[in-house]
Amino acid sequence: MPQAFLADKGYDADAIRADLANRNIEAVIPGRSNRRVKIEYDRSLYKERNQIERFFGRLKINRAIATRYDQLAESFLSMVHIASARYWLKFVHAA
Repeated sequence: MPQAFLADKGYDADAIRADLANRNIEAVIPGRSNRRVKIEYDRSLYKERNQIERFFGRLKINRAIATRYDQLAESFLSMVHIASARYWLKFVHAA
């Protein structure tokens, strides 16, 4: 069960926030600029979202992942694991 839901302003809706509250999940979503009442969120945790977005951007460089050639979920997930391992090996080798 996730502890927090990190999302951009596009997911700022009362229905989404209520659903997350019912599931005891923290909503880390900045409020839209047209909200009358400003909503507080954990800014330091929201910054972690950037790393996640960058990682998915790197994964999408792999053509098989970006275009989703695989028909089965297991084979698609295996490609994600292979691509992740490739980037992890680059990171470990550089360190």
